[in-house]
Amino acid sequence: MDTIKTPASENAIQSKTKLTGKVIKTTLAGAIVDVGQNLPGVIHISQLKAESVNRVEDVLQIGQEVEVWVRRVKDDRIELTMIEPMGLEWREIKNDMIVKGKVTRLESYGAFIEIGAERPGLVHVSEITHGFVKSPGEILHEGDEVEAMVLEVNRRKKQIRLSIKATQPQPEENPVEMKSEPRRTQSRKPKNTSFIDEAIASTEPSEPERTVFEIAWQQALDRAESKKSQKTRKTKNADKDQEDLLNRTLETRLPTG
Repeated sequence: MDTIKTPASENAIQSKTKLTGKVIKTTLAGAIVDVGQNLPGVIHISQLKAESVNRVEDVLQIGQEVEVWVRRVKDDRIELTMIEPMGLEWREIKNDMIVKGKVTRLESYGAFIEIGAERPGLVHVSEITHGFVKSPGEILHEGDEVEAMVLEVNRRKKQIRLSIKATQPQPEENPVEMKSEPRRTQSRKPKNTSFIDEAIASTEPSEPERTVFEIAWQQALDRAESKKSQKTRKTKNADKDQEDLLNRTLETRLPTG
């Protein structure tokens, strides 16, 4: 007896696998769908729509073809859903993993990237590319397909921080800037000569620096020497004046021959 071949064995079906099937029975709790496997496919009423459903018959009819996704494979059934699953569940998002997505919104502080999770990821303006970026619009545009690395995921706050520059190679620290500078002639003095002056100064003997006390002491000696010189000049002038006065007095009082 030939074995009936199915599109894929139950062991090969993974969560989120998309299948096409036909409704073969409806119940109060859901529906049974033939998806071409040895095990029946079962859809719970809560998995018919994202919105609340009161009656299965409002959504499904026997013989209707439907598109479904695998939730999990059990020993006696394949649990299905008609609600398209997210590409990434919170538990699947890990730090340092690489994700692909599309730019959906630009703000002054960064860009939002749709990566198939419950919430879009945020790339801060400082994480867009290496180097300074004033506005995300300088690099990104809405609709761009990008690759990013997960920096941090906070399920409680529903936040995903991404970095695009983390997936890019590090730039050379000093790109060849000298080629863009105008060529200088040897006779022209460089604008910045501090390093030359330092090199010259290092080859010349230098006097030891004086302390504050030594400077003050020298200034005091200079002032004392200056006062002494002034006093000496005043004494000499006074002596000369007295001598002149005495000579004039003698000339006046002594009788002449």
